[in-house]
Amino acid sequence: MAMHDDQVDVTADIVATLIHEQFPQWSDKAIRPLPSTGTVHAIFRIGNDLSARFPLRPADAAETQAVLEREARASAELAQASPFPAPEPVALGKPGAGYPMPWSVQTWLPGTVAFDADPSGSHAFAEDLAAFIAGLRDADTRGRLFSGENRGGVLAHHDDWMEQCFEECEGLLDVPRLRHVWSHFRELPRTAADVMSHGDLIPGNVLVREGRLSGVLDTGGFGPADPALDLVSAWHLLQSGPREVLRRALACDDLEWERGRAWAFEQAMGVVWYYVESNPTMSSMGRRTLDRILGSTQ
Repeated sequence: MAMHDDQVDVTADIVATLIHEQFPQWSDKAIRPLPSTGTVHAIFRIGNDLSARFPLRPADAAETQAVLEREARASAELAQASPFPAPEPVALGKPGAGYPMPWSVQTWLPGTVAFDADPSGSHAFAEDLAAFIAGLRDADTRGRLFSGENRGGVLAHHDDWMEQCFEECEGLLDVPRLRHVWSHFRELPRTAADVMSHGDLIPGNVLVREGRLSGVLDTGGFGPADPALDLVSAWHLLQSGPREVLRRALACDDLEWERGRAWAFEQAMGVVWYYVESNPTMSSMGRRTLDRILGSTQ
């Protein structure tokens, strides 16, 4: 089932044709679709060392090219800052073979995503996650500020989106209770300056090996944001004990920790209803995150 009503179809035959026409040096490599819970790209393996990412939703080709170039720069910057392995950009492809947009190629990072190897009870994983977040925070923002896109700025700017979420979640969740929670979260003040952040630390974007963090994916959103933004991982990825390990390792004060909980709430509310039929794994993640948020305190 398609995850989006306007989703663009991408097949292995299309990818093979694009590789043959645009990157003939890889024509002898096997092309394999990668089953994924990802919601933005279709991903295909190119041999053993590369992966190709194809945007799933239609957009203007020039705009998509600009987005992919920006994401490539961000991914390259994160790979330099990260204390853990991260994919690096290799090439950008052009529209063709029936696929209407530019697409990207990056190095392949082996491992098992946290959806499939749940690290939520591991204190060692929480320590690794804290080291990753701290490593990104140490990167120089070079004077850059939050771009104003998506999460990471002012919580109250998401009121319209949250209202849509509450309406869509009627019959799925305890909406009156969740409205009350948001009325508290949206008022939390912002006091700390932007730091460099991954921006989307959910289970599908981290790799796990033997209960430890082994790599980080989907790095194109790396940029300046609220220091609390990457704390969404505390509720998306961790049970209460390891969650406290993360908090202590990052020395989070009450306000920063509560804002992290707020950003996790905002994200979880959206994925519960949007993917309830098209991506049950993501929808279930949202429910689990909400359960953890509602069951936690500062």
